Amino acid sequence: MEEKRDSKQKITGSLQADMAYLNQTLDVERNFDIIYRVVHIGGKEACMYLVDGFCKDDLDQKLLQYFMDLTPDKMPEDMHGMSKQFTPYVEVDIEDKWDTLIQSLLSGMFLLLIDGYEKALVIDSRTYPSRGVAEPEKDKALRGSKDGFVETLVSNTALIRRRIRSTDLHMEMLNAGESSHTDIALCYMKGRVDDVFLDEIRRKIQDIKADSLTMNQESLAECLYQRKWYNPFPKFKYTERPDAASAQVLEGNIVILVDNSPSAMILPTTIFDVIEEADDYYFPPVTGTYLRMTRFLISILTYLVTPTFLLMMNNPQWIPESFSFIMLQEEPNLPLIWQFLVLELAIDGLKLAAINTPNMLSTPLSVMAALVLGEFSVNSGWFSSEVMLYMAFVAIANYTQSNYELGYALKFLRIITLLLAQWFNLWGYIGGILLSLLAMGCNRTVSHRSYLYPLIPFKWKALKSKLFRTRLPGALKEDE
Repeated sequence: MEEKRDSKQKITGSLQADMAYLNQTLDVERNFDIIYRVVHIGGKEACMYLVDGFCKDDLDQKLLQYFMDLTPDKMPEDMHGMSKQFTPYVEVDIEDKWDTLIQSLLSGMFLLLIDGYEKALVIDSRTYPSRGVAEPEKDKALRGSKDGFVETLVSNTALIRRRIRSTDLHMEMLNAGESSHTDIALCYMKGRVDDVFLDEIRRKIQDIKADSLTMNQESLAECLYQRKWYNPFPKFKYTERPDAASAQVLEGNIVILVDNSPSAMILPTTIFDVIEEADDYYFPPVTGTYLRMTRFLISILTYLVTPTFLLMMNNPQWIPESFSFIMLQEEPNLPLIWQFLVLELAIDGLKLAAINTPNMLSTPLSVMAALVLGEFSVNSGWFSSEVMLYMAFVAIANYTQSNYELGYALKFLRIITLLLAQWFNLWGYIGGILLSLLAMGCNRTVSHRSYLYPLIPFKWKALKSKLFRTRLPGALKEDE
């Protein structure tokens, strides 16, 4: 059985011994993408290692040519002198620990070992396969920038740096995962961030014992917040927009970027933060406030519409004469509660089908869904037209806010309220609403603050900024 490698083991300076160790550890005979080549540099035998597809070939070729042109009389005494005098590149480091060297190599860096030198030269000439920084499909805005995060961490940090040109902006690099060693960047503004909370997040990331962050940020989120898994409300906000992430950094929040993920994780997050969107700030204050309040109102209606309708149908004597038109036109063949539950499931089925449907088939399948599942299901007597109307409103209104987790949280609570209203009538309806308020009121953010802050505890100035879109503080000076 192979012995576990000592994390403090260092290179020996003997090229043959170091190559034998590295070739065995990396199993270069079977891993075709790990390339090594033995060359002569200044009369000394040397070996270069790289991962095919991660390095800039033209740059590595120029560096190798430069090294091979060195003569013995110009060779420095150690690798420190080599990196300082004869390495014409910016991102260069020297290292002697095998764990760090191997991790750097597998991350895409260029390694150079020279016989007699007890340290290796590490050149960061990485270039990852990536797509362009186009506008994300999910977080679209009518105005504003049209760029978005991609799967490359350095590109994402550059998009934030481009917007915040301040020395207070810190990009702190960490990694997690015993096997994956996934790069994680903490982005925050020094002097504005809560230092206690920042230390807690840093410590939690460093203490992660998972083998790998398979699902990127979702895996990281589960490691950072492990309490109250049964509460469906989102504890984190995600965005693929660099402008939205930069605004959160400037407000004193922490933005976490994970390598291979095209979105940023924002924390801490309250219910008011989840509902905010970029369009609120790309329009004048009056329009932005209207959009925000509309989003709040529609989110509440998606939760209340179907339970309220079910309660009214179970108690028709409560319906005022002026609202008699909401009554069912025909006696339902299937109880209303079952119609609502089946349609809740059917809507999710349509969402999943839409995600997995090829683009060339989306139009005919949409027509089939509208005709067959819509009109024919009503004509056949399975569903009432009123029920189809309200469920269609709920399905469409869920997309007025972009957070999927919040949409499903409202969906779960809506189903619970429907069942309680069916079983216990008015008291069940009231109990469902109280349960939903309790789920939000007893919830806590990652920073241990109330999920309803600044409503609970009440702070009017902070609450006003969450409810109403006001002008920038600097713009007010002109009116004074």
